Amino acid sequence: MSIRGDIRAGLERDPATLSAWELFFTSGGLHAIWIYRFAHKLWKLKLRTLSRMVSNHAKFFTGIEIHPGAVIGKRLVIDHGIGVVIGETAVIGEDVLIYHGVTFGGKTLDAVKRHPTVGDRVIIGAGAKLIGNITVGNDCAVGANAVVTKDMPAGTVAVGVNARLLNLTGDDFYII
Repeated sequence: MSIRGDIRAGLERDPATLSAWELFFTSGGLHAIWIYRFAHKLWKLKLRTLSRMVSNHAKFFTGIEIHPGAVIGKRLVIDHGIGVVIGETAVIGEDVLIYHGVTFGGKTLDAVKRHPTVGDRVIIGAGAKLIGNITVGNDCAVGANAVVTKDMPAGTVAVGVNARLLNLTGDDFYII
């Protein structure tokens, strides 16, 4: 998980950012990810309170809340990240793009896997909510403001509240 790789991913997926210099100094999403990585290392060392304190500082400065217990793959990009919340047991794959207002939330208060697992190369639109211990397969897209509460097979698109799944050609949708 390199700083260069993060910057390259950000430049590839944010056409409004014109240089690595600009991204490095102005991207709240990038800063939140870097601080998360430090907090996650503390979490793995069982320094739970300290990791949560670091995480809270990131939330204060970026408006993005990533629990230090979450597991996040390489090259995550959080674009316009205000209001993003990623819960403790969430797992996010590689090359994922998340827009503002997205929630990876839980459905139970039990100490179990209660947050979503998201595969590789997934795009999650602004305001989307992924709720519960669900799996979003590789190469999926979640539309803006969609509410996803059931598993998404690879290569599908979720749209709407109680999201409908479409294949990537837009055919053969079904309600989930």
